[in-house]
Amino acid sequence: MSIEVIGIIGIAAMFLLMAARVPIAISMTVPAIMGIYYISGWETLSTVFHTVVWQHTASYNLSTIPMFVLMGELLFISGITSELFNMFRKWLGSLRGGLGMATIGASAFFAAASGSSLANTGTMGVISSKEMLKSGYDKTLTSGSIVAGGTLGILIPPSTTFIIYGIITESSIGQLLLAGIIPGIVLTLFYMLTVYVLVLLNPERGPAVEKVAWKEKFTSLKSIFWIVILFTLVIGGMYFGLFSPTEAAGVGAFGSLIIAIIKRRMSIGSFAKALTSTMKTTSFIFAIILGAFILNYFLTITKIPTILGEFLLSITTSTLGVLLLVILMYIILGAVMDSLAMIVITIPIILPTLVGLGVDLIWFGVIIVIVIEMAMITPPVGMLCFVLNGVAPELELEKIFKGSLTFVIPMLILIALLIIFPEIALLIPYSAY
Repeated sequence: MSIEVIGIIGIAAMFLLMAARVPIAISMTVPAIMGIYYISGWETLSTVFHTVVWQHTASYNLSTIPMFVLMGELLFISGITSELFNMFRKWLGSLRGGLGMATIGASAFFAAASGSSLANTGTMGVISSKEMLKSGYDKTLTSGSIVAGGTLGILIPPSTTFIIYGIITESSIGQLLLAGIIPGIVLTLFYMLTVYVLVLLNPERGPAVEKVAWKEKFTSLKSIFWIVILFTLVIGGMYFGLFSPTEAAGVGAFGSLIIAIIKRRMSIGSFAKALTSTMKTTSFIFAIILGAFILNYFLTITKIPTILGEFLLSITTSTLGVLLLVILMYIILGAVMDSLAMIVITIPIILPTLVGLGVDLIWFGVIIVIVIEMAMITPPVGMLCFVLNGVAPELELEKIFKGSLTFVIPMLILIALLIIFPEIALLIPYSAY
């Protein structure tokens, strides 16, 4: 049996295990270990464990993930999320569709602290869904606004997805985090514009709420003070070279702890809960990352990446053509795969082809994150849709999916703009490094 066939069998086994709901890390690792053992024997497999796994486990960059996760957990405890929504509600609520825009705006600011789309969606789902439904908002617009805002959690830095992508591709994590700033802002504005267009076409979907005095509006701005300070400290510190990404994550976690203490929301119980949640999330991510490196070694020795590259180049030899095929592949996979599994499984396969074509991996990382965002709100997987349904059961899953699909359009427009104007993603990171 040729090594290429073994590689295909290994990939098929991995997908079968995933379809059987076996945890992602195990689904990736078991076929890879068995394949390496079958091809090269125990000695090579032992070497893989001692070199590949140990080398990446000891990586200083991995400590970035738990620090940013802890930063988000502590800021959630501080109650900043609800304050952000109330601030945007006071400024935008008097407009038609204003609460939908407020949800997206608050999600964008919370994304600058959480780094997680699941946290974004779950938190805003609890806070804003009741307010929007009580104000007479259509369920599809309510759902779409919440899950669309939730996707910003992995685009606007700090983003755990960018960190994972950076570790797998050995790209600069600092540059990747900075690359998400402008696209994140642009996508936020596109989402708000989408809400505006929807209520313009049908005003009953998002009625205006009561107007608020200007004094009250300006007073509410104090709620974004802490987020702006922390974001400026963490991201600004990286931009000006004051911190490495790992140091910035530590500063962010410590800063969020200070904020929670100042706001008198910190207790021993809540701090322990934040640490426990951080450990659970981090353990899950680490297991997947290490499994991805073992899988990467297996794919390399079976020459699957080379075969895929030759196949893509046989269809089209242009860089743009290959990129469009890869993006299409991700859109299709996103409909049936978990977003994190999608990135750790596919990146090692397509990476050699992208490098060979001279594709900028920082720019491509932004494209991948946006496509993953798309996968998180589209059926049948649509992780964020299920999260929203879990925290707001009054929003039926059918309505959630219907509302979320509308917001795929601004993502596709942003991808097109990034292809035409890559500077949107590359301006800040390359001016800093």
